[in-house]
Amino acid sequence: MVSAPAAVLAAPVITEEAPRIDYWLLSPMLVIFAAGVIGVLVEAFAPKERRRAIQLGLTMASVLGAFVLAVLLIGEIPAGEAGTTVALGSVAIDRVSLFLQGTILVLAFVSLLLIAENRHSEAAFAAQAAAVPGSEEERGHILAGSRHTEVYPLVLFAVLGMMLFTSANDFLTLFVALEVMSLPLYLLCGLARTRRLFSQEAAVKYFLLGAFSSAFFLFGIALVYGYAGAVNFADVHAAIEAGGADVFADPESAQPLLLAGIALIAVGLLFKVGAVPFHSWKPDVYQGAPTPVTALMASCTLVAAFGALLRVFLVAFGASVADWRPMLWVVAILTMVLAAVIAVTQRDIKRLLAYSSVVHAGFVLTAVVAASPEGMAGAMFYLAAYGFTTIGAFAVVTLVRTHENGPEAGELTRWAGLGRTSPLLAGSLALFLLAFAGIPLTSGFIGKFAVFQAAMAAGATPLVVVGVLSSAVTAFFYVRIIVLMFFAEPAAEAPTVIRAGAFTGSAIAVGVAATLVLGVFPAPLLDHLYPPDGAGMEVQAVVQASGFAR
Repeated sequence: MVSAPAAVLAAPVITEEAPRIDYWLLSPMLVIFAAGVIGVLVEAFAPKERRRAIQLGLTMASVLGAFVLAVLLIGEIPAGEAGTTVALGSVAIDRVSLFLQGTILVLAFVSLLLIAENRHSEAAFAAQAAAVPGSEEERGHILAGSRHTEVYPLVLFAVLGMMLFTSANDFLTLFVALEVMSLPLYLLCGLARTRRLFSQEAAVKYFLLGAFSSAFFLFGIALVYGYAGAVNFADVHAAIEAGGADVFADPESAQPLLLAGIALIAVGLLFKVGAVPFHSWKPDVYQGAPTPVTALMASCTLVAAFGALLRVFLVAFGASVADWRPMLWVVAILTMVLAAVIAVTQRDIKRLLAYSSVVHAGFVLTAVVAASPEGMAGAMFYLAAYGFTTIGAFAVVTLVRTHENGPEAGELTRWAGLGRTSPLLAGSLALFLLAFAGIPLTSGFIGKFAVFQAAMAAGATPLVVVGVLSSAVTAFFYVRIIVLMFFAEPAAEAPTVIRAGAFTGSAIAVGVAATLVLGVFPAPLLDHLYPPDGAGMEVQAVVQASGFAR
């Protein structure tokens, strides 16, 4: 029989006190959220002819404002301290999350330049997404000059989800952020102005595969909760160190529950990263989605997904590195090797860049396998550098068309001789491709050097060897495109290169500048990312050394 004092202790604690939330620390995300809500109201009440100007100004101002706030918050974190958690410990505000949020905001701003481009009243998005492709209703909207301005609040909500994804400190918040990030992207992928059916097919594929991955992710969370009795990352970490929740008399009996949970959660995160064998959505979605949306996904989504992956595996599962590291070894090797081989066979520029993105995800996974402060720093630098380069590459793709006002010339054979007709544009793409290949004096070389160095220091030399060989294979098809543009005779059906607008030209210029600056002068950023005394630390100290708040 339970005694009265024991019964009192066992009773749930009920409080009427409202949770304390530090709105200043959450201000970058709150600004984006408020702008997204206002954008929805603008769509409902603003006159049609004024919506685009209002939405564009609101979206760009909110992204810039959120970036400034993120920079100010980084400056307020005292030296030697990791950061703090807010909203009842569900959100972590530390240098890692703020750096990744700032990176997402900068890349989102550059992507917005492509989204906002409107040459001769021709946007990349359908005039009316609800209209059946090829119908009289769609034709009427095109003739009426309808503009799909809903894309701006959708982008803001997607960016909000990405920011929360990198700073979530428990699994429920992480799942909510995943859905907030994913749902707008599903819609944006189906809004292409040209090749409408292909765009809608890509959106459906992305939605269905994303729903399956979310189901795996949620099932994994349930298993981890059953093992640890908690969803907070710090509590899960403590439970793993203790051998499971108190309900388990034998720690060995709980271990399968943890391993299954880690595996299922990894499925959801690796799907967003686009790692093999969860990469099948990338080529179809990248090819079918409007190219500005593809640029947004290829840059910002990758940063957000890896930010969440690093936090989950180094904070929540940091005490079981020996259990999940072999799995990531296999995934990283498969990702680098298979994607590099398949990319060689591609004949469409956007599908090739999609498989290139898969290969680069494998390179970043080598830094995750390292599970060290150096690996953290290398991964963050790689993500920032790759984001600028890939946006620039997709910006170039938007300018090469089959004919005037026609769709983009995706077939690689059509790009033959482009270096002779448009040397500046072809030169910009050549620089981006050399950065993807990891050629010295580009940001790609510094990024690969950083992640491979961290992996070697952690004893993953065979993984680095596979990465170097994969880099050699990818260099082949990157150089093949450069040779095709500059040394091949122009194609019989030469593409039309439309003149870059101010927004697209700015996006390409930013990509070129970032690729060169981060390749020639990377020290300021790397010095900021690398910990002062990171070498020789045990895995359990990685969380503190990397700047994670728990």
